[in-house]
Amino acid sequence: MVVEVSLDFPRAWVEFDDPDTPNQRFRCDLTWLTSRYSCIFGRGCQGIDATAPLAGCCSLGAHFSDAADEKRVKKWVKKLNKADWEHYKTGHRDGFAETVGKGPDKGERKTRIVGGACIFHNSPDFPGGFGCALHHLAEREGVSFVETKPEVCWQVPMRRAFETEQLPDGTERDIVIITEYDRRAWGAGGHDLDWYCSGNTEAHTASEPVYLTHRDELVALMGKAGYEVLAEHCHERVRLLDQVREPRARRLLAIHPADPQPDV
Repeated sequence: MVVEVSLDFPRAWVEFDDPDTPNQRFRCDLTWLTSRYSCIFGRGCQGIDATAPLAGCCSLGAHFSDAADEKRVKKWVKKLNKADWEHYKTGHRDGFAETVGKGPDKGERKTRIVGGACIFHNSPDFPGGFGCALHHLAEREGVSFVETKPEVCWQVPMRRAFETEQLPDGTERDIVIITEYDRRAWGAGGHDLDWYCSGNTEAHTASEPVYLTHRDELVALMGKAGYEVLAEHCHERVRLLDQVREPRARRLLAIHPADPQPDV
């Protein structure tokens, strides 16, 4: 039976200095980064809204992180054509973005909603391809979708957060946290999502761990040098996990509970 695991469970973390930025450290969630999560959009994803299951997590549209984010996406939108983008006509007539008019996000910029999903979401019967038009554009252009999609779209379910650590000698240090974008990362409304993937056993079936399958996203979030250090830690953890089969010992290593359990 497919189940979504609890939001609270033990996690293993690693900290190391950012090779590119003095007085900054990465704090990375090894439990998440070595898990076998994989996006299953179009392969069993039930969508965050039960009324729009085929929209995946695109039913709310994407909030731009800042003006530069919207400007970057706009550059790529100019490369979309009618064959790529189902809502090409609407996007050029009304604009692909809109300003939130009410609620806690009032004034923020986001992608327009058309037909119950983000304007870039193509329906299953669209000849140009089901799913994100900007994702398909990246494939056509031979670039990573990190370049073409709004930041929130390529980051989820990866979460980057920032903290300032107060040290005993009165100095401070910046901490960059890399972890799972679980339900709580969506804010209070995250608990109301009808379905969510990152903690769902059905989405933890990848043959390779997250730190490899989401390399592009992690490099964008951490820089190449930071990612390379992280990858070393993750590789050693995966090697250790492969050697430990006894269930109690594996629990002590804080394995993601949505991951498949090996035969003992």
